[in-house]
Amino acid sequence: QVQLVESGGGLVQAGGSLKLSCAASGRTFSSYAMGWFRQAPGKEREFVAVIRWSGGTTYYADSVKGRFTISRDNAKNTVYLQMNSLKPEDTAVYYCGAARNTAAMTNKALDAWGQGTLVTVYS
Repeated sequence: QVQLVESGGGLVQAGGSLKLSCAASGRTFSSYAMGWFRQAPGKEREFVAVIRWSGGTTYYADSVKGRFTISRDNAKNTVYLQMNSLKPEDTAVYYCGAARNTAAMTNKALDAWGQGTLVTVYS
């Protein structure tokens, strides 16, 4: 089992950038696909991005493609989400997740969730 802790959220002006981190504990981190989801007030949790265990393949939601970049460092047991050109509609609680593969991630069939970190974008 893997445990996840997110950090890096905060308040940022529209057009700005933030970088989220997700630190994982557990010896099997490198075997998981890792991803990010977000949940805005009154809305369902939605998929944002996923990266395969090897780091070689990534997928993004259309709403963040070209603005967000997911990456991972298996030596540090950490996955990142670099968020650029932020918009007010990006405001949400961002959750890190671990899944067996990318398909499981996009279907929200996760093995572990983090506790979330709040990102607020103001105009």
